[in-house]
Amino acid sequence: MGHPQAFYERLAEDRYASTEATRGPWDAASQHAGPPAALIGRAVETRPGARDDLRLARITYEILRPVPIAPLTVGTEVLRAGRSTELVEARLTTDDGRTAVLARALRLRVARDAGPAVAQGPQVPAPGESGTEPFFPVPWDTGYHTAMESRFAAGSFTEKGPATCWMRMRVPLVAGEEPRPLDRVLTAADSGNGVANVLDFGRHLFVNADLTVHLYRHPVGEWVCLQARTSVDAAGVGLADTRLHDEKGPIGRGAQTLFVTARP
Repeated sequence: MGHPQAFYERLAEDRYASTEATRGPWDAASQHAGPPAALIGRAVETRPGARDDLRLARITYEILRPVPIAPLTVGTEVLRAGRSTELVEARLTTDDGRTAVLARALRLRVARDAGPAVAQGPQVPAPGESGTEPFFPVPWDTGYHTAMESRFAAGSFTEKGPATCWMRMRVPLVAGEEPRPLDRVLTAADSGNGVANVLDFGRHLFVNADLTVHLYRHPVGEWVCLQARTSVDAAGVGLADTRLHDEKGPIGRGAQTLFVTARP
C-alpha cells in the first residue's frame, strides 16, 4: 500500500476522514496534533460568513484527549464579533460526539498601511543551507514523520537541547485542496517539543496538553521554521517555547505545556 496523498479526505462540508499520514509518534491509533490544529485553523478562517478583513492573530488549542485516526467533524461558533476583533470557538469531535480538541481563535482587522512595519528580516539559515537529519525512532513506517520534510539549521531530532528546524508538508492538508499559508504553519507548530526534545524518547513521554500560536505577520512560502527550546521540571511539567519563522523572517511564536513521565 502506498503512502497517503493527504492528511485528510473531505467527506462533507465539515467532516473529514483521517489518513495514516496524521499518525503521531506516541500511539499508532492517535494523531500528531499538528494536522488537527491546521484543520481547525482552516475551519475558523474559511467558515461561511467569515470576514475577509480579519486575520488570525492568536489561536489556543486545549487537547482534551488523543485524536483518533478516524472520521472527525469541525464545528465553529463566533463568541464575540466586533468592528475590529472577533473571537471564534472551534471543536474537533469524533463520531461518538466527544470533543477531542477545543480551540479559541482571536482574529483582528487588518488594513493597508495601518502602521509602520517593525519587524526583523531573516534570522536563521535558509532551508537550502540546512541539513537533513534522521527522525527520532518511531515504531511505524507511515505517519506525520513521513508526511513532513525536515531540515535542521541547528541541532537535530536525535540531539538533546535547543534546535532550529525547517519543516515542509509533503502532502496537502485536505486531499485535492491547495494548502493555505496558515495550514503550513499550524501543521508544523505543534512539533516544537519534538524538535527541541531534552529527554530520551525511548524512556520518557513528553506529550503536550495544549498549543498556543501567536502570528503577527501572515506567513509566506512552503517552509516553516521552528526555533525551539524545551524546559522541564523534575515534577513532570514542561514548556516548549518556539519562535516561528518563514523565509522572510520571524512571524510569531508557539508555546506548548508538556506532561512528562517515564514510559511504562
